[in-house]
Amino acid sequence: MAGRWQLDWLEQPPDAATTPFVLELDADGLALRWTAYPKMLPLRIDFIEGKTAFRAAQASRKHEAIARACGFARNANPHILDATAGLGRDALVLAQLGARVALNERNPVVAALLTDALQRLAQVAPELGARLYFAGTDSLQPRQWLADPVDVVYLDPMYPKGDRKQRAAVKKDMQIFQQLVGADDDADALLEPALAIARKRVVVKRPQHADFLAGRKPESQITGKKHRFDIYFTDYSGVSS
Repeated sequence: MAGRWQLDWLEQPPDAATTPFVLELDADGLALRWTAYPKMLPLRIDFIEGKTAFRAAQASRKHEAIARACGFARNANPHILDATAGLGRDALVLAQLGARVALNERNPVVAALLTDALQRLAQVAPELGARLYFAGTDSLQPRQWLADPVDVVYLDPMYPKGDRKQRAAVKKDMQIFQQLVGADDDADALLEPALAIARKRVVVKRPQHADFLAGRKPESQITGKKHRFDIYFTDYSGVSS
């Protein structure tokens, strides 16, 4: 695993001053520990049990804004590239709703956590697991999808920094994730390659207060209480579903 993701293998317990994060493998799978906070629960991606799995299991096409944004009404089982997969939470919902979802994650530590979670899911729920797969760390390359085109490219870059109240509300697992990954300073650069790949649309998840990605106004939007989905049609064949 260390070799695959080009990570250092530690023979001794880590020094928090020089090694802020470590991946640990146990009977429950791979987990990320923040060494400066030893009492904090490690971050583990779990598609089988817990809040992420529960949310996905309760999801319905009628009530999920992400399903409407991704065009499920027009394409019952779309092939979606989640180009900023992160912890895979939205990807799991999309797969639960019937989509085949390719996960792209460029951070090697998060990629390791994702692939471990996918392996455990495939063992317990093979039908759902077959609809989720890891595509790579740099999948915004048109040539990769010539033989197996994607209908939708989904982008959810790290949110712009909000006010103090918003930062205080971030859950502990997301605190670890944000500290590890940092800001997506090049998020604007993701839109053009996404538009070149998607056969039907690009969907960008943004907080309500955020600017449009790359300053480009979407053709349609679906809004919620905390965030919105900006929709860019690549076939320009209609309005939002």
